[in-house]
Amino acid sequence: MTDERDRARVIVVGAGLSGLVAARTLADGDPPIDVTVFDKGRSPGGRLATRRIGAATLDHGAQFFTVRGDALGAQVERWRAAGLVDVWCHGFDDDGDGHPRFVATAGMSSLAKDLAAGLDVRCDHMVFGVRRGGDDGDRTRRWRVVIDDGREHAADAVVLTCPLPQTFSLLFEAGVDVPTELFGDDYDRTIALLAVLDGPSGVPEPGGLQAHRLDGTPWSFVGDNRAKGVSRVPAVTFHAAPAWSEAQWDEPAEVVHRRLLDAAAPFLGGSRVVESQVKRWRFATPRNPWPEPYWADPTGTLVLAGDAFRGPKMEGAHDSGRAAAAHLRSVLVGGSE
Repeated sequence: MTDERDRARVIVVGAGLSGLVAARTLADGDPPIDVTVFDKGRSPGGRLATRRIGAATLDHGAQFFTVRGDALGAQVERWRAAGLVDVWCHGFDDDGDGHPRFVATAGMSSLAKDLAAGLDVRCDHMVFGVRRGGDDGDRTRRWRVVIDDGREHAADAVVLTCPLPQTFSLLFEAGVDVPTELFGDDYDRTIALLAVLDGPSGVPEPGGLQAHRLDGTPWSFVGDNRAKGVSRVPAVTFHAAPAWSEAQWDEPAEVVHRRLLDAAAPFLGGSRVVESQVKRWRFATPRNPWPEPYWADPTGTLVLAGDAFRGPKMEGAHDSGRAAAAHLRSVLVGGSE
């Protein structure tokens, strides 16, 4: 049996989908790799985010996902067998497009909790920086990850899955030459309204509207959480389009909230909003994703991954995390990616 002190150790920064998939893949492999995940949020998930308001359950980040490749397809089959996901619809227009839109039956955050189960995930831990070299007892490891309480954690490799502007700030002292094109990209912002109603919404079947059916409104997506099987009571998530969100970003919170409620009125079906909240996503969607699934430094032990690689959808983030883990396993313990 391998002494745990001799195992490769990896630190993952970010407990969103990509980070959790990378950690899960490394920890479950043969041989297992010790993994610690740090995230500044209160719970894992990132944009796999679900909020409960009274008796209502609302997804306020990712609303659904599709599957095109085998990797996510295999994971979805496991989730379906466990009763964690189901098919919402096959498109939001009358004729659909044949591709199932999957939803998490207990809210999208339940998928993050499933991936995190059994992993060493430390939330409410903000990473301040990544530096070279670190002593770990009688062993020297390649990297040190500095946490907001001043403690340093040594690792043989680091995976950074946070938004790229945050990644750039973490690498200030690392002496790593990252392609400037990676950090020249920006992200679209999204302001979300979460509205609990006293009756059925006016969102037409199957309970979702995408941007091409929302012309003349601020919205890019409107989703009825009860229609998709997530909420026991009527509750609608509204995502404002990037241009509207950008224009309103610095306005007073109460002004933005009122404008969102006014814009939501045509979709309420005569029902009344009994409670509402606003959520802001500063790094909602990368505008120009990196074409490869990850980027690694010359040593191969510092890896950047996430939804800015291969595409911003859930499948892109999932596959980026898997690819980053496969790369690190080949570097740390040998074998092909």
